[in-house]
Amino acid sequence: MIRLFTAIAIPPDVGESLLPRQHGIEGARWRPREAFHITLRFIGDVAEDVAADLDEALMAIDAPAFDLTLAGAGYFGEGIDIHAVWAGVEDSAPLRRLQKANESAARAAELKPEARLYTPHVTLAYLKRAPVPEVGAWIQANNLLKSASFPVDRFGLYSSWQTSAGSVYRLEREYPLAG
Repeated sequence: MIRLFTAIAIPPDVGESLLPRQHGIEGARWRPREAFHITLRFIGDVAEDVAADLDEALMAIDAPAFDLTLAGAGYFGEGIDIHAVWAGVEDSAPLRRLQKANESAARAAELKPEARLYTPHVTLAYLKRAPVPEVGAWIQANNLLKSASFPVDRFGLYSSWQTSAGSVYRLEREYPLAG
C-alpha cells in the first residue's frame, strides 16, 4: 500500500514569502517550505496496481498551463477542533478544471468519489487544540495575504510518509500541462 495525492508544487520564491507568516499560534506544527503544495485530489492508501492505473489515467489529462495567485487565509475545523491554518488560492477556472480532471482520473482508476467540497489552499500549519483567540488573531493578521502570480505548467503525483516530525512528501511522477 502507498499513500498518494495529486498536487501543484508551490515555487520556492512564493514559498519563501509564506514563511514569515508562520508564527503566533501556540503549539502549531508549521510546515516546511518544501511541503507547500495545493492538493488537487487526495487519493489515500492504495495498492500498487491501483496506483499504476491512476498514473495511466493522470497521464491522459489534457489541460492548459495557467497562472495562480495565493490570496487570503483560513482554517479548517471549528472551535477547539480547528486543525489547520492555510493560505488561500485566488479563484481560478483553469485550476477548477484541472482538479475535476484529477477527480475523473481517480474515478477511472476505480477510486471512490471525493465527498468534500474542494477548497484550494496551501497548508501552513497543523493544529491540535490551538487557542481559538490566537487562531482568530492569526487569520486577521494574514487575511490580506496576496502572492505574486506564478505559472503552473505541471502537477504531480506524490506519496506521503509519516515520520516522527510529521508527514514527508515525495514526488513520484510529474504530468506536464500544455504550453
